[in-house]
Amino acid sequence: MYVYTPDEIDRERAHHQAVIQGAEQQSVKRIGNLGELAFEQFCREYLPVETWEWVNEEAIRRCNPESFAGYDFEVFGYEVDVKTSRDVSAFKPASILETDPDDDIVVMVWHRDNEDALILLGWEHVETLKSKVEMQKQYTGDEPDKLAHLAARPMNELHDLGPNTAHLNQKPQNPFKPGDRVQKSDDDASVAVVVEVLPPEADVSLYGQTMDGEAVSVAFPSTLDEGPGDWREIHPAKLASYCDDQDIRLYTYKHTNLERAEQPFTVGDYVIKPDYDDPDLGIVVDVDEEQDRDITLTFQPKLDDAVDNPGSLSPASLAEICDDEGVSTYSYSHEDLVFEPQY
Repeated sequence: MYVYTPDEIDRERAHHQAVIQGAEQQSVKRIGNLGELAFEQFCREYLPVETWEWVNEEAIRRCNPESFAGYDFEVFGYEVDVKTSRDVSAFKPASILETDPDDDIVVMVWHRDNEDALILLGWEHVETLKSKVEMQKQYTGDEPDKLAHLAARPMNELHDLGPNTAHLNQKPQNPFKPGDRVQKSDDDASVAVVVEVLPPEADVSLYGQTMDGEAVSVAFPSTLDEGPGDWREIHPAKLASYCDDQDIRLYTYKHTNLERAEQPFTVGDYVIKPDYDDPDLGIVVDVDEEQDRDITLTFQPKLDDAVDNPGSLSPASLAEICDDEGVSTYSYSHEDLVFEPQY
């Protein structure tokens, strides 16, 4: 058995995709998404990437409704459905056949009440389950009340269905995650925001040529600022969904051509000065990298007192508005500030 621990990005995507899907039982759909994420991690760790495909990968990455619901994965040519449940009785052969009678293989994933960990219990051929149910009916009658049969073959036997290969542990080498501030490995490169981290096997084409290496899609804050909402109030896990919905242009790079931004702040960012005992929320109004104190900000309470509906202001206009309205601004080194997320 294997334990999968979803991180914050996984949990947010699993939930938001369930919301966008319009599922009648969002909790069921959410945990189902987490089960798929768990099995995807297993496949990436133990099966060659060319032998399996996650049908819903893009839908969950971008939190879009799933366009195909026949099965979740194709592994070694088999149609695989991932069944996730807190109730282990759902893994009885007859119970599985009630919900998944048409797939080739069912993978069983159990989850804790608070969804902080999922256990991949095992898998089984659907045809084998049908035989077991028929045998139970024909020869054994009713099962004992205190002892129910659960169907599960060990997870590591799954790779025996495919060719003998030593290609294991093909997990991404990409160090970035959505929301990270990055820049190209060039002088004077602009700060960008990581929106999507594409799976390493994705066939990405740049300038007419296939990319050799893992890809990262980014958006630039100035472009995001032109969108209909305050993207800084959106969880990073949902940025791909937001950009896809609003047709915000993304730029794709090899992850080796990017580095973390040494100075990550841009106009409109929410920040605090962490060495204050009870810091007010600051908003960056100007960035001048030629100055030692390269970040100019105002504090949210001062802006609220001076301007009606400050949330409607465009970040590019903040410096001018502060000047016109007499709103006090203060200069700091970027090293003295940290992000204060508003999602």
